[in-house]
Amino acid sequence: MKILLVDDEAELTDPLSRILSKEGYQVDIADNGVTGINLALQNNYDLLILDWMLPQRSGLEICQELRSRSLTTPVLFLTAKDTIDDRVIGLDAGADDYLVKPFELRELLARVRALLRRVTLGDPQLNEKLKVADLELDSENQLAYRQGRVIDLSEKEVKLLAYFMKHPGQLLTHEDIYSYLWTDEEKPSSNVLAALIRLLRRKIEIPGEIPLIHTVYGKGYRFGDNEF
Repeated sequence: MKILLVDDEAELTDPLSRILSKEGYQVDIADNGVTGINLALQNNYDLLILDWMLPQRSGLEICQELRSRSLTTPVLFLTAKDTIDDRVIGLDAGADDYLVKPFELRELLARVRALLRRVTLGDPQLNEKLKVADLELDSENQLAYRQGRVIDLSEKEVKLLAYFMKHPGQLLTHEDIYSYLWTDEEKPSSNVLAALIRLLRRKIEIPGEIPLIHTVYGKGYRFGDNEF
């Protein structure tokens, strides 16, 4: 699981990144808001841990930017702002959780695990209908809709399509997708993903419709109605 930690306090980020790495997470660090938002948009993270007060762009602005682009990556705020009004502002901006500094490490790790469980297991609050371009996905009923067509999907196709639709325009690498769809113990051979993509394309992209799944050769895929 990949985590982006954005905080300008090296005395916090250095030990915290080491602890998170020991817990098995892949951690990237940014010490300002501009680098943070660029990394968040360019990479596929499972969780963002943001300080509120940052140089150049605040954590609040990063969260608002992501949500304005319909990116649903979970966001955990770490901040010294501890009033009820501050918490309301953060949550209204699209944050998923809020932890006030100073905090207990075990509480932070528990909140990280809880947020990542939403990604891996599917939190009921994240089972909303998704829409990108003219394609809609109803994950709960394993159905998609496009231009009046009702499309039946398998459970694995639903999971893959939802992953694409929650990260429109982002490069999702082969390894990102494998890690999301399968555990290390059940990871299949390399041609299984290509076959799954091919089957999904046949269902959601019939002749005359704009392609949505775009191959980035040698790297992975992008999803959306634009050429990338």
